[in-house]
Amino acid sequence: MSTKIDLARIQEELVQEFRWGNEARVRELVAQLGAGPRQIRTVLETMLGDSESLVRQAAAFGLGELGGPASASRLEQQLAVEEARGDHGSGAVVEDIVRALGRIKGTRARASLVRKLERLASSKPEIPDVNELARALWRQRHPDLIPILRRSLETRTLPEPNDLHGLLVLLEKSPEALDTWARDASIPIDNKTQVLVVLEEDVPASLLLLLPAFVATADSVSEQAQSQDGDTAYYCERLFSLLLGDRKRFIPALPEHARARLRVVAQRLVALPSMGSALPAAVVLGLVGRPEDIPLLEKRRPADDPVFAKVFDDAVAALRKLH
Repeated sequence: MSTKIDLARIQEELVQEFRWGNEARVRELVAQLGAGPRQIRTVLETMLGDSESLVRQAAAFGLGELGGPASASRLEQQLAVEEARGDHGSGAVVEDIVRALGRIKGTRARASLVRKLERLASSKPEIPDVNELARALWRQRHPDLIPILRRSLETRTLPEPNDLHGLLVLLEKSPEALDTWARDASIPIDNKTQVLVVLEEDVPASLLLLLPAFVATADSVSEQAQSQDGDTAYYCERLFSLLLGDRKRFIPALPEHARARLRVVAQRLVALPSMGSALPAAVVLGLVGRPEDIPLLEKRRPADDPVFAKVFDDAVAALRKLH
């Protein structure tokens, strides 16, 4: 009896931690669901049958962490169930199943995602669904995906613009060719943004040296962002999002000249009216700026919003420590 109570408590906590996005704690709780992978999988598979969509989402995440061909097969089965349901809750479950399949290494999970792509290409999907799949396929990156992506994009049934284009660029080009491509001023900024969005999912060590090329592009176009050019501002925002997603890894990896250029980009965007640009720019300035940037941050600090103001205050405090 006590074992059942303990298991129920762990499941309840797992679902709540998943709700709040505490993935590290969810991973710990998944490991407590059973004495080994088989028991854990049994519990998670039972949770996939729950009527509450949030429970099914948490179970999908858990199976993605557990990994293995058996988890991939069960997730693909559930994917078909959720797609048939077609309601709002099942849509959220589909997203988490796609993410989970992206995290499971091996041909079975990759094949499941390819079949999902083929279904999308033969229907009229929403752009977010296509973009979510692009990020999952990037985690499954493999040369065999290149002809499949080309065929899907050539059907012209998928909504545009979508991030599968960015995924194809990343798969087709070597790191050296990507560096040249990212610096090429003739390449539309939207295309480079698509690549950044896919890279936010995962930046392998082989592509760390590519980051200065994207910073250089941001430096060259950020003056246009100051003139309210939405496309260039969005590119810079996505670059900030990428770098801040794992700041302890990415910021130190930038050479000094790239950090200097990133500082210039952040100075320009922190002055923009949109907080969507100014907030991440303030965080970046706190990481790569100099004490001379403090007046700019204090001037831009929104006095009427204490949450936003704290972002600027934290950046100022970080720069003051450099004195």
